[in-house]
Amino acid sequence: MSLPSSAPPPPLTTLADGTIKQLNPFSGTEVWTVPGRGNRPLTTPSPLPRPLTAADRTASCAFCESTPLATPPEKARLVGGKRGWELLTDLLPGQLEESRAEFRRVPNLFEIVSYEYWSLNYGFRMDRDTRDRQARYLADPAGRAHVADIVRTWLAASGQDTGLPERELLACSDRYFAGGHDVVIARRHYTDQATDTSQLASAGTLTQEEHRGFTSFTVAAMHDLYARNRYARYVVAFQNWLAPAGASFDHLHKQLVAIDEYGTQVEQEIMRLRVNPNMYNEWGVDYAHRHNLVVAANDHAVCFAGFGHRYPTLEIYSRSGSGRPWEQSPAEIADMSDLLHACHAATGAAVPCNEEWHHRPPGLDLEMPWRINLKWRVSTLAGFEGSTRIYVNTLSPGNIRSRMVAALTRLRESGKISADLRIGAECDLPPNALAYHLITG
Repeated sequence: MSLPSSAPPPPLTTLADGTIKQLNPFSGTEVWTVPGRGNRPLTTPSPLPRPLTAADRTASCAFCESTPLATPPEKARLVGGKRGWELLTDLLPGQLEESRAEFRRVPNLFEIVSYEYWSLNYGFRMDRDTRDRQARYLADPAGRAHVADIVRTWLAASGQDTGLPERELLACSDRYFAGGHDVVIARRHYTDQATDTSQLASAGTLTQEEHRGFTSFTVAAMHDLYARNRYARYVVAFQNWLAPAGASFDHLHKQLVAIDEYGTQVEQEIMRLRVNPNMYNEWGVDYAHRHNLVVAANDHAVCFAGFGHRYPTLEIYSRSGSGRPWEQSPAEIADMSDLLHACHAATGAAVPCNEEWHHRPPGLDLEMPWRINLKWRVSTLAGFEGSTRIYVNTLSPGNIRSRMVAALTRLRESGKISADLRIGAECDLPPNALAYHLITG
């Protein structure tokens, strides 16, 4: 198999009739945008909302703040205060009500990659600190009862016997202390001002500072998963918002999954990266800037309307010299968070979407930037796509850029997003704006 050329076909080609053919330079995905389909609304009518009750605000789902024992034992929480964010870890059930968690990190009840996967295939064993935390939790009567209930829930969903003795239930608890699939959960189910069930709390309804906490807490969780499992080659971080985007609950949360390979997307990018180490500048930000697709930027991050994606996509790139988010400065992480927050706010809480985080894995010998794709799940793949592997995207990159620039301008004027954000034509980027790969003479 030959390596791809360092000069791939142009990502955007506009035909005489207005059809735009897109080619993703990093994955090879082919997308067409057909004229006349870009003005359709992004959302579909939702079921008739009903007035909120007091219980709805705090107990609408298993992720809500009044039901902390509906999830496996909490690994950490982020608490707000006068001195900023405070990280609390290793709390027992009786301590959970002593603070109000703005964000919680808990194991996923139903792991994509289980603890048994790591232990049976690699001989993985939990580290001493985690083993001590498990022992403390199970020594506490309320903790022991909580874990037994969680294991019963898991067994019931798997169609297995839930009537096991407590000793056998607790023997299954390793997955809920040392597993590699975590969920980072925001506190609110509905906004503080909500009056009915249509007013969900999304990433865009958080304050700028809350979103910074959400982002930095997720970055720290990613780093921790790498640190505790030397067999993990990649930690996948993502966010599913609303059911059409794959969310089990309409409650804001991110997920992190440790896996033992890079995955097809990263492998394809590595192959291309070995040929052209500067490709994220040349075929990403530089190309978008030349074609007036840059949406917004700040000192350490830039967003542009993506091309060659199955769904309308915003691409948010860190301009840091490090492609590992946990190695970046607080200012660099904050700027990524602010730009992502603004994109969510401009997108709107009613639009189903996915966040897909991409970063440089610890074992990779090549540099690549930290970037986040925000994909609007506003269409359904159909037979044409399945037959041809050509995807019909209803919005062109130019249309996405125009929508976002208008929305971001309104939000900045109203003070709902960062005042430091440069929008649209205000963004004047130098060539090779991403510092991950500095070309020297």
